[in-house]
Amino acid sequence: MRVARAAVAVIALICTGCIGATVESGAPVDQTASGTWTTRAPMPSARQDVAVAGLDDQVFVIGGFGDGAVATATVEAYDVVSDTWQPRPPLPEPLHHAAAAAVRGRLFVVGGYTGGRMAWTRSAALYEYDPARGSWFARARLPTPRGALAAVALGGRLYALGGDADGVTGVHEVYDPVANRWHTAATMPTARDHLAAVTAGGRIWAVGGRASFFGTQYANVEVYDPATDSWRAGPPLPDARGGLTAAAINDRIYVFGGEAPLRIFSSNEMYEAAGNRWIAKAAMPTPRHGIGAAVVAGRIHIAGGATSPGLARTAVHEVFTP
Repeated sequence: MRVARAAVAVIALICTGCIGATVESGAPVDQTASGTWTTRAPMPSARQDVAVAGLDDQVFVIGGFGDGAVATATVEAYDVVSDTWQPRPPLPEPLHHAAAAAVRGRLFVVGGYTGGRMAWTRSAALYEYDPARGSWFARARLPTPRGALAAVALGGRLYALGGDADGVTGVHEVYDPVANRWHTAATMPTARDHLAAVTAGGRIWAVGGRASFFGTQYANVEVYDPATDSWRAGPPLPDARGGLTAAAINDRIYVFGGEAPLRIFSSNEMYEAAGNRWIAKAAMPTPRHGIGAAVVAGRIHIAGGATSPGLARTAVHEVFTP
C-alpha cells in the first residue's frame, strides 16, 4: 500500500504542473579546479530511475521507467570511444528502481520494483550478465525484497544497502558471487531509500536518501568498514535529498543531483578529505534525479534520469571530467 500511495503522490504532483525549482549546491565553491562537463550521445530510449554501472569500458544503463511510467527491461550500453549506444540483451523481467554494480568482470542487477504507474511490487531478483555469452542469469535471490536501494562492489562481493522493504530500511546484505550466497552485515544506522552508495579507501559510503517522497529527506553520510563490520558517521551533505547518485575516482567521492519535494538539484559535490567537508564543483548542466553514475577512463558518465520532481524521463547523457 505504501508503494501505491507514493506512486499516486508522484503522479498528482506532475498533474498539478509543479515542476520544481532547481537547487544548486550549498557547499563552498572550489574556485581552482571545478571540473568540466561535456554532452555526449543521448540514450536511444529516455528513462528514469535506472540502474547504471561501468563494465569493460562501457556504460550500461539498465531498466527504469520507460514510456508512460511503465517498467522496462531495456538495457543499453555506451561505448566511450565511438560515442555510440548499442542495445544489449534485455533483463529477464522489467525492473525500475533497481541497483547495479560490476563484480569481477560480471554485471549484477539487484532488487527494484516490478510494475509501473500505481502498482509497484518489491523485487528480490538478482541477475548476472555474462558479457562473453551476452546473456542474463538468475542468481541467489536477495533475502530482503526491496526497491530504491543502493549497491556497490568491494573486495569481490556485492553489497546491497537500504531501500524500501515495506517501509524504509537500513538492511545491509552481502553477496558472494563465487559461493552464490548472501549473508547479513551490520545494519545501516539510518533507514532510507533512494540513497546513493560508493566505495573509496576500502570502505563504503552511504549518502543521502529519504523516508518518503514528501517525507524526511536525509543529508546523512555513513561509512562502513568491512574489516570491523561497523558504521561511523561521515560529514553530512550540504543539502538533504534523495534520488541522487555518487561515484569515486582515485578515492575522491563525488555526489550528483537528486530531488526533494518541489525541488530538483544540479549539485555536484566532492568530499575534500583535508578539510573533512564537501565542496561544490561545476554544477550539472541538466539537473536530474533518478540517475546513476559510472566511471570509465577517468570520467563520470550520468545518463537518463528525470528533469523535474516525480516523472519526467530524459535521454540526456552528460560526462564530468574532474
